[in-house]
Amino acid sequence: MTQVSTTISKEKCFEQLLLGKTVKRVPGQYLSGSEGWLEAVRAEALENARALNFPSDRHDDWRFTDLSPLFQHGFQPVSSFAKLTPGDIEKFLIPGSTRLVFVDGCYDAGLSELGFSGSAGAHGVTVSSLVERIGDVQVETYFARQASFKQDAFAALNTRFFEDGAFVHVTGEAAAPIHILHVATRREAPSAIYPRCLVVMEPDSRATVVEDYAGLEDGVNFSDAVTEVVLKDDAQLQHVRVQRDEKNAFHIGHCSVAVGRGSVYAATSLAFGARVSRHDLHAVQMGEGAEIRLNGLALITGRQIADTHTRIDHAFPRGKSVQLHKCIADGAAHAIFNGKVIVHPGAAGTDSSQSSRNLLLSGKARIDTQPQLEIFNDDVKCKHGATVGQIDADSLFFLRSRGFSEERARNLLSHAFAAEIIIKIPVPSLVESLSRTILDRMSGVRT
Repeated sequence: MTQVSTTISKEKCFEQLLLGKTVKRVPGQYLSGSEGWLEAVRAEALENARALNFPSDRHDDWRFTDLSPLFQHGFQPVSSFAKLTPGDIEKFLIPGSTRLVFVDGCYDAGLSELGFSGSAGAHGVTVSSLVERIGDVQVETYFARQASFKQDAFAALNTRFFEDGAFVHVTGEAAAPIHILHVATRREAPSAIYPRCLVVMEPDSRATVVEDYAGLEDGVNFSDAVTEVVLKDDAQLQHVRVQRDEKNAFHIGHCSVAVGRGSVYAATSLAFGARVSRHDLHAVQMGEGAEIRLNGLALITGRQIADTHTRIDHAFPRGKSVQLHKCIADGAAHAIFNGKVIVHPGAAGTDSSQSSRNLLLSGKARIDTQPQLEIFNDDVKCKHGATVGQIDADSLFFLRSRGFSEERARNLLSHAFAAEIIIKIPVPSLVESLSRTILDRMSGVRT
């Protein structure tokens, strides 16, 4: 199958996305906006998208991120449903999980495994497509309330054009991980996909959610993903995000989280794939004693660009946040990390630490890191730091003296550097598969 690609301008690329129409396709059902509130949200999102347009390097938050490769393609909406078999996605599956599968943005019930969780209230967990729950009061109450589609063009595009999405509502404890798998397939023309996810955690609830973006074959596609998470009082959520799209894909992700009183939000975000990727994560403390833990890893090579922007808002007393982000850049890759922690005037007793640690494996690779603290309260304990370096020469010498080749020694040390993030994932089978992925990438030929 031949990929059709035509170099166009930034303005033309954006205009083509705005003119896109979502086509109803089997077996999915397009969220047409028959619900009045959704129709109003879609209309507002389109208006905001037109006003915002794509960001440029003149925008401070985008000054290190080269989006020009994205603008070289004219992306088309996906008009037909690709029928996959369980064997096509077997390598991505998490044994024993509750699973929702979306193919090119469309829900595939045949590949999903909901068990009893597909029924509202069963075992305190509801997992379904948004189409099936569009009349649910939880969806109407929380949908498009966290993501900043009024300030972010990509969030606005998603809100206007998303076709379906995942809905997770937990009132008790989810015994098994909830795996939301988004698969992008190869198309004749570059395609635009709009994954969506809404997670609502009721008071005292517990769950692990794995948000997974993967590609089949090496097609050119643009995934514009939005996730909204609400944790009510004393809830606990382990949120894992894996981005492993194909090398010619583009991925822009936006995640907004509201963390209630006494709640714990623990996130691990991994970026392995895509030609250009960006992940914006914004977590807001919404009650006293909330805890936010953010761990991240970008592992890139060749000409890949991976950008991670995070923001933590401490707005209530005695909040805690701990963040560790790592980048490994090889070849001529470019990794960006910008992490901002804001302690507001009413957030006395805040305890926050932020660390950015980065590893350069090539003289052509580049890493820009910018941890930031903005503190408007004297009664706090906050610290941050950043390091960028190469593989430790003494450690390399030690392994070589034990009989390892230089290449093997470098691979093992790089893997050990990444493993500190991977092992924080509370799903052993996923930890094992991701560790193999890292070792395979480390063993690849450098460019």
